[in-house]
Amino acid sequence: MANSTHAHLRYNILDYCFRNKSFNFEELLNFVNEGIAELYPGDGISTRTLRDDLKVFRDKENGFGAPLPDNIRVLKYTDQKFSIAQRPLLGHEQYLIDAAQQLLSRFENHPKYDKLAEALIKFQDDEDQETEISKILFYDQNEEYKGIQHLKPLYLAIKKKEVLQISYKGFKYQESKVFEFHPHILKQYNRRWFVFGLNSSKSIQQWSIPLDERLIGFKVLEDKDYVESDKDWDTFFRTMVGVVRPADEEVVKVVLRFYNGREKYFKTKPFQPDYEEFFEEENKEDQVWFDTIMNNELVQQILSYGQDVEVLEPEELKIKMREQTKAMNQFYDL
Repeated sequence: MANSTHAHLRYNILDYCFRNKSFNFEELLNFVNEGIAELYPGDGISTRTLRDDLKVFRDKENGFGAPLPDNIRVLKYTDQKFSIAQRPLLGHEQYLIDAAQQLLSRFENHPKYDKLAEALIKFQDDEDQETEISKILFYDQNEEYKGIQHLKPLYLAIKKKEVLQISYKGFKYQESKVFEFHPHILKQYNRRWFVFGLNSSKSIQQWSIPLDERLIGFKVLEDKDYVESDKDWDTFFRTMVGVVRPADEEVVKVVLRFYNGREKYFKTKPFQPDYEEFFEEENKEDQVWFDTIMNNELVQQILSYGQDVEVLEPEELKIKMREQTKAMNQFYDL
């Protein structure tokens, strides 16, 4: 087996290079060592380790079986669609996954580890399909989502406090736009990721960018000083539904009344986590209230309950709902 120290990091770097670069052996070695040094300062690999890694990639029985011919000057896949991410786990990788699951079982009653345990189970279920074991888990996921590749680079940019030059083209834009951006946090909503930060080109705080095909790309601006955020992001998101916060929008009290027992469904998966019930008032067991700003996501979530919900407060939100239902009525008016 190749040197196991940060082996998986090396494999990912090499896989990227074989798909996107055209390096000879020495150039490849330098690129891999630069990638390792970013996360492990002072570390690197030798020529021998890289040669061993190439053997792992080419090995069809105990390796990845990659389309990487021997005795070539430019190290590149002959099939650019190939990726080691498509291959089953190697023996020692499966051992590490199993060991991680066993370790996490010690914390199975701690909510902090629930998401990680879920991810490992999903990963194992996907691997079982490669070995013709029946699929057990079926996730509600967006198969067409193309922005996930931006998640890790942006996460690292936030950790390293890097200033970015963003290239972005909105659905209604005729041309792409370029601006300077200081990323602060990542937020997931409705099976999609968003990055929030300072758009210094427009001097706008809490600027949000969806991680999808509208985000063309970004690069690090080495000569720029990173501006920290002083925003209480937890409060910022807890007083809104979704990710769009109109400028100067005030927090209001929203009261909803549910019908046909639908308040029970809302309470199992509330779109506003800080909702309250009317415990001390009679005949209000079908009502909830919460403090939030008004935006389109709030209206959309309320509309998802159809005729089983009524807005009682505030009056401005009642007017918005009336306008929405009136506009929808024209499509079905007989």
